[in-house]
Formats: sequence, structure tokens, C-alpha cells
Amino acid sequence: MSFIQIIEVKTSNLDKLEALHEEWLAATEGKRTVTSELVCADRDNPGTYVMIVQFPSYEAALANNDLPATAKIAEGIAALAEAPPVFRNLDLVRSD
Repeated sequence: MSFIQIIEVKTSNLDKLEALHEEWLAATEGKRTVTSELVCADRDNPGTYVMIVQFPSYEAALANNDLPATAKIAEGIAALAEAPPVFRNLDLVRSD
């Protein structure tokens, strides 16, 4: 069963957040278990971004979480965020 994590971040530093993501991509090449990732800007709340990250399973997400580069990007996101990031951990029930 696919696992999806939604991360909501409020920041005025999207460029720095994207630079962190590029570093993470390079550091996790061939190791990460993410199957897809979307970054969305909230039209109703400027400066609020939602990341939708999909994994093949919850176990794969845990393995990805254990990568040192994932810990590094999480610290970077927290430093750039104007409030603590909000996480939603979801098991995919249906996809049409």
C-alpha cells in the first residue's frame, strides 16, 4: 500500500528551501525511496507551501527517513520555517 506524507511549511524563503531540496536530491541519489513529490503554493495563504511526498510503502518512508541527508533537510526546513512544519502521514486507500 502506498504511503503519502504531506508537509505544510510557512516560509518567506522558498528559494532557500528549494536549494535544500536540490542538495537532498544529490545526496540521496540511488538511495531515496520517494516515488513522487509535489510542492504546492497555497493561493489563500501566501508564504504557505505544501509538499506531497509519495512512497511505495510506510516501510519505504521509514527507510528514507533514516538517510542522513533526510535528517539534514528536515533541520534546514525547520530553520527556514516561520512556524513548526505540520505533518500528515497517510496510507493511500484509493487512487483513480
